[in-house]
Amino acid sequence: MELRHLRYFVVVAEERNFTRAARRLNMQQPPLSQQIRALEQELGFALFHRHPKGVDLSIGGAAFLHEAQTILANVTQAAQRAARAANGIEGIITVGLTSSAAAHPLTPRILQAYRNARPAVVMKFSEGNAAELTAAIASGKLDAGFLRMPVSQPAGLAFHRLVEEEMLLVLPMGHALLKKNAGKAMPVISLKSLRGEQFILVRKPGASGMYANFIEACVQAGFTPDIAVEVDGMLTNICLVAAGVGVSIVPASMHGFHSEQVRYCRILESGAKLRAPLTLVCQAAGTPPAVQQFLAEAGRFAEPDK
Repeated sequence: MELRHLRYFVVVAEERNFTRAARRLNMQQPPLSQQIRALEQELGFALFHRHPKGVDLSIGGAAFLHEAQTILANVTQAAQRAARAANGIEGIITVGLTSSAAAHPLTPRILQAYRNARPAVVMKFSEGNAAELTAAIASGKLDAGFLRMPVSQPAGLAFHRLVEEEMLLVLPMGHALLKKNAGKAMPVISLKSLRGEQFILVRKPGASGMYANFIEACVQAGFTPDIAVEVDGMLTNICLVAAGVGVSIVPASMHGFHSEQVRYCRILESGAKLRAPLTLVCQAAGTPPAVQQFLAEAGRFAEPDK
């Protein structure tokens, strides 16, 4: 049994006449009658009661008509869904985010723009550190991920740097260095003045690039920082700064978290080593159309030459 047999049967059932059905199907009446006879033989019962004016559905034919119409409708819908998926109009896209990447205002703007452009695409989200997201994308568990600085760059992955921003120092309210900068909306603090401070940093396995860059910047300033606490996410280190556990650094876009308990300060030696990118990671090749369009949407928001 082929789909064409079902289509022939449905048209004959709707027309109640082989001649009219053949005309509608753009075929001759004898071959149509032969196809229906063959279908009846395969099914083992008569689909129609034939009479001089046309045909009427048998009891079995009436039951089979409903099933045939359902099958044909499902095939049509499946073809439409497949075509929409092939064009990136429908489908599923899985996106991972680090906490600091999620805090950047560009991230929700990209997600919202894509959802508005492709409302039929289901978006699923997960959170992790940069190392976890990179591994998940490399293994195919995620389609794309927003992170800061890549901790590794496995073969087969593409790393799209969308924007870049400076790092800010985070101090607890009442810190001695703030008293020296009283009255300034955004104090400027030298790294050299942080000698002897206890630092709270995101763990090296999850943020190795930014971790290493900060250590190097401190060494260039003449000291090796005392790492008191390592945490999994940058929101946690801001919380611990607010609690007076130590000081930390975060991307500028995180400015504002716990603003009543901490102060954000610019770093005097803020150069290339103390910059935080926002990076979108995905497979370099073979990405589904929905993911390709997600990358294109993100690209519209990227800074030039990034």
